[in-house]
Amino acid sequence: MKPDKVSVVCPHCGHAQLEPHDGYSTVCKKCRQHFRMEEALRPKVAHEQKHHDTRRVTCFQCNTLLDVAAQAESTMCKRCSAHIDLRDYTINQAVSKNFRTHGTFTVGEKGYVFNTEAEVGDAVIKGKFLGKLHAHRTFTLYSPTEFKGAFKAGLLILPAGIKFLWTKPLEVHSVDVAGELVANVHIPGTVILRATSHLFGDIEAASLIMEPGAVLVGQVKIGARSPSSPPPPAPSPSPLPDLLPPPSPEPEPQVAEAVELPGMDVKPPPAKRKSPAKSKKPV
Repeated sequence: MKPDKVSVVCPHCGHAQLEPHDGYSTVCKKCRQHFRMEEALRPKVAHEQKHHDTRRVTCFQCNTLLDVAAQAESTMCKRCSAHIDLRDYTINQAVSKNFRTHGTFTVGEKGYVFNTEAEVGDAVIKGKFLGKLHAHRTFTLYSPTEFKGAFKAGLLILPAGIKFLWTKPLEVHSVDVAGELVANVHIPGTVILRATSHLFGDIEAASLIMEPGAVLVGQVKIGARSPSSPPPPAPSPSPLPDLLPPPSPEPEPQVAEAVELPGMDVKPPPAKRKSPAKSKKPV
């Protein structure tokens, strides 16, 4: 009994020929090149480039978008050659310095960062913070009473059980509230109110997501902000109807005439005498 044969293709010229399925190698009948049967039956799959996990960051100097590896600790801007820090920082003691990184900036419960300007990727504040904070992605606040200063963030996160009072305008893109927030929220992004959230203030945002059980006290205006258009011109005032009669002409003043009564001599008033001019004596 003849062994079963299978069709194999020469990897050199593409010629197809029948060969035993249990063969190890053979010679192409067309180009006379030697090749292994395994290579013909299971051709190598083109090596696919592995897509490593990457993240996108922005250069602090020129704002150029850069794709870097998720595990990288630093990189260099391909446009301005500036050094960009990508490391994470965790503070558990008193520190007075500035931070600039696209990593995660965490202040622990025993940490105290004061007189600082921090520009970071993500910020998690559990301890004391005194200064200016700019979180490009998320800002999670666990200790609102210990936070003194100003902040900007892409997304403000208030966990459950946290009460945060803020009287200044919120400089964030979106808000995710699971605790209690007392502030007017006028932002261009989305407001997310979890089931355990309480928000006291007015909302003006592009969209609102409100879970059952959330409490909202205030006015709400939802929709994309349209560019301000100039106000329409004011209409010209229309003439008022003539409801009143036209004013009467003023009477001409009358001159009273002197009336001569009988037995009374009417004399004209004496004319005023001019005092003679005093002659000046020669000196």
